[in-house]
Amino acid sequence: MVMDIHGKPIAERIAWLFGLAERHAAMYRSPEAWLARQRYQAEHPTAIAVLKCMDGRINIPVATNTPVGLLMPFRNLGGIFDLGWPHLGEVLAHHVQRVVNAGRHVLFLVTYHYSQGEPRRGCAGFDYDTAAAIAHTYEIRRQVEHIFGSDHGTVYPLVCGFETDEDALVIHGTTGEQLHLAKLTAADRAALEQRLAALLPDMPAQMRADLLPLLHGNLEHIESVRSQIRSRERLLDIEHREWTICLGRGFDFLHTPNVALIIGPYSPNLDVPIRKAAGIIEANMQAGRIPDDGFLLLASVPYEEIGVDRARAELKSSFLSSFAADVIRREFPRLGEQMTTRTAVLDWRSRTLEAIASKQ
Repeated sequence: MVMDIHGKPIAERIAWLFGLAERHAAMYRSPEAWLARQRYQAEHPTAIAVLKCMDGRINIPVATNTPVGLLMPFRNLGGIFDLGWPHLGEVLAHHVQRVVNAGRHVLFLVTYHYSQGEPRRGCAGFDYDTAAAIAHTYEIRRQVEHIFGSDHGTVYPLVCGFETDEDALVIHGTTGEQLHLAKLTAADRAALEQRLAALLPDMPAQMRADLLPLLHGNLEHIESVRSQIRSRERLLDIEHREWTICLGRGFDFLHTPNVALIIGPYSPNLDVPIRKAAGIIEANMQAGRIPDDGFLLLASVPYEEIGVDRARAELKSSFLSSFAADVIRREFPRLGEQMTTRTAVLDWRSRTLEAIASKQ
């Protein structure tokens, strides 16, 4: 069972994680899954990207019942991004250009997270200050508008909250009003399409139509969470239980919540989120939420073409692995002794995770 994996010895947990990656790749490249993605994108052509925190409890595809591989994730400590960062700006611009060239809209979900039951279960990246996290999401929204335009005809930045106790979305409207999905009544749900149109009048109709399945999926997920809200497993899930630090991109296979802290390779000060992630892993061990027999540091970089593109991904992944390992050993000497490192590249077309020899 998924819930049992947190208590297994580290060797078993690592084997389980790579097995999960293999199963995900096999499913992703299967004819049935490929056809399902093509059909879904034909019915809902808007490309949706999610800017979110590295927190392992935040899994938007799971929380919205969205098929795996359709939402493009961007993760960093606290969901803190600056579109002036050179690498991040290039990746986002490339993503938008490729999608727009195919005649599609782009919807950015700019997210923050919090806990309604206990502020200290909120976002450590903002020192549990939800107001500061919300203010930052609006700054990201302004940066997206600066780059891609404020008329929102093609690219729309939507501010969203994520309440981790019930995995519930909070949609922020254009005039400051909010739509808390966890608070909707049956009547509200029946009128969700109209509520969304009133909340986001400047969003193109096609985008709203493509956002609706995520909201309906989140309502179903909230009901599922509420059915187990008092169970021991759920009480553990709303706390940090991560035992892996993932650095880079290409971690879609981790659709199991609360396993990994995922850090995108975007910030010029990459040591900051690495230190924060290591501190969370150490705290998890000290609190007994995970065994103290070790943790995994996994670096991954995607590539789209064999040859030069893959070779460059290998070097980049090796650099990220070495950089993170050095930070952890320097700042957390005891934790560094408990670290297992794995370095990989990801074939973006098939989502196959390929281990490479570490240079460490």
